[in-house]
Amino acid sequence: MKANSVVSSKQDTVDILIIGAGASGAVAAWNLSTSGLSILCLEQGGRTDPGDYPSTKQNWEVLKQTVYHVSPNVRKLPSDYPINDSDSPIAIANYNAVGGGTILYSGHFPRFHPSDFKVHSLDGVADDWPIDYSQLEPYFEQNDRMMGVSGLSGDPAYPPIEGLLPPVPLGKMGEKIGEGFNKLGWHWWPSYSAIITRNYKNREKCINLGPCNMGCAQGAKSSVDVTYWPYALNNGVVLKTQCRVREITLDTMGRANGVIYYDQSGMEQKQLARMVIVACNGVGTPRLLLNSTSPLFPDGLANRSGLVGKNLMLHPCGYVEGVFEEHLDSHVGPQGCCILGQEFYETELSRGFLRGYTMHVLRGPGPIETALSGMLRREIPWGQGHHSAFSDRFGHIISMAIITEDLPEPHNCVTLDPELKDAHGIPAPKISYRLSDNTKAMLAHGLNRGKEVMLAAGAKKTFAFGPIRHTGWHLMGTTRMGRDPRFSVVNDWGRSHDVPNLFIVDSSVFVTSGAVNPVSTLQAVALYITDRIKQNLSDILGS
Repeated sequence: MKANSVVSSKQDTVDILIIGAGASGAVAAWNLSTSGLSILCLEQGGRTDPGDYPSTKQNWEVLKQTVYHVSPNVRKLPSDYPINDSDSPIAIANYNAVGGGTILYSGHFPRFHPSDFKVHSLDGVADDWPIDYSQLEPYFEQNDRMMGVSGLSGDPAYPPIEGLLPPVPLGKMGEKIGEGFNKLGWHWWPSYSAIITRNYKNREKCINLGPCNMGCAQGAKSSVDVTYWPYALNNGVVLKTQCRVREITLDTMGRANGVIYYDQSGMEQKQLARMVIVACNGVGTPRLLLNSTSPLFPDGLANRSGLVGKNLMLHPCGYVEGVFEEHLDSHVGPQGCCILGQEFYETELSRGFLRGYTMHVLRGPGPIETALSGMLRREIPWGQGHHSAFSDRFGHIISMAIITEDLPEPHNCVTLDPELKDAHGIPAPKISYRLSDNTKAMLAHGLNRGKEVMLAAGAKKTFAFGPIRHTGWHLMGTTRMGRDPRFSVVNDWGRSHDVPNLFIVDSSVFVTSGAVNPVSTLQAVALYITDRIKQNLSDILGS
């Protein structure tokens, strides 16, 4: 604690304190709001104004590179904290606000596969989760209803998934790339999308406003500020914004008893609580725990295993592009939701690597990105011929992300930077990360298969590279769950092995990473954990 700081004398104790108002914090707040207990959520960002989203402005591509950039190191908003990711080929992406990363995600919403929970049993690598798909299935279904998910039932890559809204339209682009998958005989399916295609729960359907991954002014994209939070607040949950938590505190019995945080004015405050739930993502959560030192936990709170911050998984991504002769209106439609291909999702040893990847088809780039990338590759000239070359590319490009499974490795980790600090003097997280040989082989395979699909669909030119630097959205594994406290940070329902009234509900508890966007799965896990909390309240609270 700073010598010149002042701690508020208002220390009313709440029953449950949640740190973070993003994808998992919103779920926890809503699911626990029926318990009859007092619940407070502290969020270091603010509430966003949909009227300010780039989709309402003509210069949205400029805003994408500045105040709506995915990296906090580029945005540098008051709500951000710096991240030292110089020792990683992948830069960390996050967003602090009510809604968290769901404000800026694209809404791509597939679930983990059943195999993702049994990687060690199936492939002899990493570890099995202490829970499985069948245990999470009712929570996947509940989350789909709360969020509003569009898609098509019958996908052979999954057990049956029912109750979906109609899928996001494929458009000319989707139909064209689908033809390529069909020629090769490879799996593809319309994207599972957290974007409503019909009016749903007082929200209006998607009208193709544009850049979904910079906030949806329509409210059709299912970010948790418009899905879970209205119901949680209506049930009495208190949400305080622009409150940056510095550390979790303990009582004399070694139980969590609250937090120290900085309020909107920068004043240091203390909030007491009978239970603390952390929902700060796979980088923010270990950062907070490692900064919460005490005589009982000199190496960081809940870190007797030494695993807090270890086994960071980021989903290294590749990029494949195909340029087509015909105009495909490829820039129209939800950017990250068209189709996905999972032909290479499961292990096949003849490929030279374990586990697999998703081929995630994206819409084509906007006009500025089309022009700049074309000029950088010397395919669109300055001056004479510029407009003709631009016209041959804009609306003619199909993009694809290769989302690779990232296996857990202890040397990939989050620690506290010894020098870099945020605006309140809290140590910044430092990322140490490198791609394994397995990931490199997987990525190379995916890039080649991606070009193969583009050519099969009729592309006249292809381009591919990876890993892509600013794609560190999927932050997993740094406080892993497990039954043995020697090899995990929390148990099979998110409870700290070391601190009985401390819980973690975000994707830092993941044991393995799958090869898809983790939001659907992390929210199902948060529902599962908070259901178990409700079933064990007397034990947790000691009353």
